[in-house]
Amino acid sequence: MLTPVLSATRDELRDESKEGSRDDSITAWALAARSGDPDAVDLFVRALHRDVRCYVTFLGADPQNADDLTQDTFLRALGSLHRFEGRSSARTWLLSIARRAVIDSIRYSSSRPRLADMDDWQSAAERVQPRDLPGFDDGIALAELLDTLPDDRREAFVLTQLVGLPYAEAAGVSDCPVGTVRSRVSRARTSLIELLDEAERCTPVAAAA
Repeated sequence: MLTPVLSATRDELRDESKEGSRDDSITAWALAARSGDPDAVDLFVRALHRDVRCYVTFLGADPQNADDLTQDTFLRALGSLHRFEGRSSARTWLLSIARRAVIDSIRYSSSRPRLADMDDWQSAAERVQPRDLPGFDDGIALAELLDTLPDDRREAFVLTQLVGLPYAEAAGVSDCPVGTVRSRVSRARTSLIELLDEAERCTPVAAAA
């Protein structure tokens, strides 16, 4: 069920002290990677790959491009790592780069002419994939629910509740006040719970039809 995820408190979603220690380690790896330490580069990429992929998947870009956007984010980051001075956590810095990568991708896609009025072949293929895999239904349901949110609320929810950023760091990534992030997350959670409750009420009717 998705309800516990949507209604959980900030403390239930992550242990702040452990998260802070993890961020310190990742930032140290990023700083060490500036000098070309291959082990530090590997640790840095491995530590943040999941967070970046989660973020770009739910930010509003085509989910089919998540892997490409994740790779683009790390290529951009590694190319500009010499400018990273550790003033913010490496995770916040990297997610800011991911945000720009997504925005650039959306702008590029919107400028390209459509070749047909139908979905691309990847979307068509996805619709006929088996849906009985463990975790498949919940993942698809959450993605569909998040897609109904305004872009700013979806981003705030993903950053804090799925990626696990502290609200202050999420505000840095989104370039807005902390209070705004808290408000967006609260509104997003309320909307998602309402949509989930509505969907669950409709399920018996649909099944009986």
